[in-house]
Amino acid sequence: MATAMTTLPQGLGPAAFDDLHDRPAASREAIESLARELGPWAERDPLAIRQQTEGTALVAFLGDDRVLKLYPPFLADHCAFERAVLERLHGRLAVPTPRLLAGGEREGWPFTVMTQLHGGVLLSRLWPAMAEAARLKLLRSLGELTVQVHGLPVDDALLALAPPWDPFIAGQRRRCLARQQRTGLPAHLLGQVEAFVAAGPVPAGAPVLLTGEYTPMNLFARPTGELAAMFDFGDGLVGPRAYDWLGPLAFLAAGSAARVAAFMGGVGVPLTAALREQLLRLLLLHRYSHLPLQLQSCPGWEQAGSFAELAERLWPLQ
Repeated sequence: MATAMTTLPQGLGPAAFDDLHDRPAASREAIESLARELGPWAERDPLAIRQQTEGTALVAFLGDDRVLKLYPPFLADHCAFERAVLERLHGRLAVPTPRLLAGGEREGWPFTVMTQLHGGVLLSRLWPAMAEAARLKLLRSLGELTVQVHGLPVDDALLALAPPWDPFIAGQRRRCLARQQRTGLPAHLLGQVEAFVAAGPVPAGAPVLLTGEYTPMNLFARPTGELAAMFDFGDGLVGPRAYDWLGPLAFLAAGSAARVAAFMGGVGVPLTAALREQLLRLLLLHRYSHLPLQLQSCPGWEQAGSFAELAERLWPLQ
């Protein structure tokens, strides 16, 4: 039986944190102790604190109106970035985002408290049963939402919280082969990955706020295709806007010319053969690149004989 902790562990690395993250009982006492300092939820009813195992932080719902996110020390930069993004996005978009309520640190672990979103259903649960017309409507709205976010100003304070784009991409290039080996890229494509990544550019452009979270796991929607809310901004960046197109194009649109056209129509950028190869190169360099997971909506993608063929399969032109 797992032993609950009353003190947050120190010197925790990613692997040990992943293990802790997946065992909510092990962090329950620490979560309840912090929650008592932040409000009356645990004193009124310990069951009012509901932990979840999704995401990259320890997350707990406090009653029905607040969310606590507790980050390990090695992700302190993610916590700081999310606080900054929450302040910049709330009330400025066509869809709701959480409002930042508080932030602090507990035994070296930074935390954030924000409002809890209501209305709509997590898109990952809705998507399989949605009518195609509703999917196309949502994808167009999602493209329009990226335009809204990318139109917000990027100031020096936000730039200071994000890794510089060019060194970030250079590091991703160096680690690309090892990551694709680890995540299970098919062997015949693995043998081509370094040459493909080195063969050309990735999409460029002015630096914008990249939330990285236009995915079905971070969006609330309605069955009729309306977006209801967006959340979770800890792993955002500042860089060219195309980086944010990858979530919808991979998780939701891959393999369908109509879906690709709906999203890109919302963005206002026509997809070309040259652009889609650049986008595939960027997908391989993405911070969380994992093609077997990201391309599940496109059965047979792994049968592509080359990356040029894969780009055609993923994002066909109308």
